[in-house]
Amino acid sequence: MSTLISPAMDKRMAEIVEKVQNGIRLDVEDGVYLYQTDDLLTLGQLANEANLRKNGKKVYFIENMSLYFTNVCESHCAFCNFRKDQGEEGSYTLSGPEMIEYVEQHFHPGIREFHIVGGHNNHVPFQYYVDSLKALHERFPEVTLKAYTAAEIEFFTRISGLSIAEVLQELQKAGLKSLTGGGAEILSDQYRQKMKVDKANVDQYLEVHRTAHQLGIRTHTTMLYGSIESHEDRIRHMIQIRELQDETNGFMVFIPLSMQPKNKNAGIMRRNSAYEDLKTIAISRLMLDNIDHIKAYFINIGAQLTQVALSFGASDVHGTILKERISHAAGALTPEGLTRKELVWLIKGAGRIPVERDTFYNEIMVYE
Repeated sequence: MSTLISPAMDKRMAEIVEKVQNGIRLDVEDGVYLYQTDDLLTLGQLANEANLRKNGKKVYFIENMSLYFTNVCESHCAFCNFRKDQGEEGSYTLSGPEMIEYVEQHFHPGIREFHIVGGHNNHVPFQYYVDSLKALHERFPEVTLKAYTAAEIEFFTRISGLSIAEVLQELQKAGLKSLTGGGAEILSDQYRQKMKVDKANVDQYLEVHRTAHQLGIRTHTTMLYGSIESHEDRIRHMIQIRELQDETNGFMVFIPLSMQPKNKNAGIMRRNSAYEDLKTIAISRLMLDNIDHIKAYFINIGAQLTQVALSFGASDVHGTILKERISHAAGALTPEGLTRKELVWLIKGAGRIPVERDTFYNEIMVYE
């Protein structure tokens, strides 16, 4: 990689550079070292080169809407400020017609995807979740339904008595085309116990995605970082995703999610630093050599840092979203969504080529 020049590069970093250049996979020790190094520029440049080999200067986005049918949830995850108990002030559960009414107030013909997640509401049957998708699919058949997390799918198996495959097949009949990536948090059962992640465990999360891939459903996957986990926990999370991708090749994108504080007024010491966010994106690109795209999620890291992230290995900036709620129920200070024009401006401002895509990364329009 002749463009990679760093006079201050130490021996360990040089060894990692050589591994990446020669297509040798990075291991746990390599990943942990990259978190510990202060050579941010070499790390960023190495991730940038890896991304350019995969995607050139193209950066992808989609016109989508985030929809939340219910915020009632049986789980009490320590980091979540979105969930409510049944009957609690602010709790809600929308019917299909009620959601359609909401969508019609905000919809325009350019929207290609509904991104659907919500609470684990055990006060309604599994059929409610099936009917929710069916209502949207019948009213907006041209819009792709990317719906539910692996944790929600595992929850559906418990309230329905169906297997993972049977749940997914019922949802496919209703219009499901792809799964969202949420519910992964950190793939460590010890972490999940400490953070009260009382939903799908590590094996269940991975098995849902494995089964979806076997059924021809391509999916997204995430990592929620910035709380109690160690750098090694993050790297082992990435390696578990990498190993499943080796097996199924069903993941389209990896999404590092920067943890948000529960209070919008929280000080900067309660938030991840820009330094940590850029490192995580770059390391994700280098560790996950078999996944095409790493997403810089502007909802969590902000628009300007998203631009910088495009030189640190990211090749996707998500989408227009329209009124994101989960991160903003916590302490996110970013916009709830951006327009197509703003996303094109953001990407061009980083010296990259904006590409409007569909859910499956088919190119709709290239903004040269």
